[in-house]
Amino acid sequence: MSTRQRLMALTVLLGLSGLTAGCGVFSNPTTKHFSADFDRAVGVYVHSDVRVLGVKIGEVTKIKPEGTRVRLEMSYDASYKIPKDAQAVLLAPSIVSDRYVQLTPVYESGETLPDNVHLGTDRTAQPVELDEIYKNLDTLNQALGPEGANKHGALSDLLKVGAANLNGNGAALNSTLTGLSQAVKTLADSRTDLFGTISNLQDFTTTIARNDSVVRAFNADLAAVAAQLNGERTDLATAIKQLSVALAEVASFVKQNKDNLTANITDLASVTKVLVKQKAALREFLDTAPTALSNLQLAYNSKSGTLDTRDNSTGQGGPAGALCNLLRIPGLPLTLPPALCSGGIPLPKAPTAARSSVPRDLTLGGILVASS
Repeated sequence: MSTRQRLMALTVLLGLSGLTAGCGVFSNPTTKHFSADFDRAVGVYVHSDVRVLGVKIGEVTKIKPEGTRVRLEMSYDASYKIPKDAQAVLLAPSIVSDRYVQLTPVYESGETLPDNVHLGTDRTAQPVELDEIYKNLDTLNQALGPEGANKHGALSDLLKVGAANLNGNGAALNSTLTGLSQAVKTLADSRTDLFGTISNLQDFTTTIARNDSVVRAFNADLAAVAAQLNGERTDLATAIKQLSVALAEVASFVKQNKDNLTANITDLASVTKVLVKQKAALREFLDTAPTALSNLQLAYNSKSGTLDTRDNSTGQGGPAGALCNLLRIPGLPLTLPPALCSGGIPLPKAPTAARSSVPRDLTLGGILVASS
């Protein structure tokens, strides 16, 4: 091959490599990477699966112990979207098989997990190891054993007493548990009423809290009344004792005078009926009595000690004519001089009794009892 041909071949290779590099620069990456810290990474190896919902999307690329923790570096297919707040959990399909890293939760919407992000131990979890379970059980056994809680036989005594108490009480225990379950069921069925009661109680307490000053004043007044009653308890006891004696005397009096009391009550019923029948007259009396008493008070002359009256007569002759008319009534033997009575004042006619067809009420409206 000539030198010219060699140069042409080298130029073609350089062009192809540049084209390949350019495509790599401008193309999107096909994988993403992240790391996570775990307290333990038992059963996890390089190339262990990284899964979402049990479907493999990547693998563990590196395991690096760091003090009391283990850091796992992982990669996954960039076509899968992982939520930004995702967590990494170690899962074991069985006790002896290898474990894998599960990313959770499943992506639904929102931001995705950035590339090369690191997850701390607050975002990772791992299962409890079987030997750790055995270790905890052994620790519990030692704590309950003869060198621990049962050092003085307390645990053995507890078991013996429990066995003695439960011996022969199976039916009673069963009945108790049955009753408890029924009580719980009743409470569950009545939970609406129960919560309603609690709500009403809350409203009541809220009302009391809002009226705290009024409640405090009421309590203070009640305390003052209680203190006063406490101070007068001797007087109250004496009064109650005397009241019992008085009630006994009243009962004896009523028993001895029951006939008279019956008659008085009957008469009182009659008086009450009369008052009811004459209520119009009583109303008129009560309306006019204040005016009449006021007129009587105004008519009394305190200087002379007499009742003054006013002559409202409108007859002829003035006072002299009125005097003549008074003295010239038939049947009176008094006579006056003609000069005094020359006014020709007519004498009043003798009153005549008017007859009425209405029968007289001898009972005065039921106040009196008519005699037969």
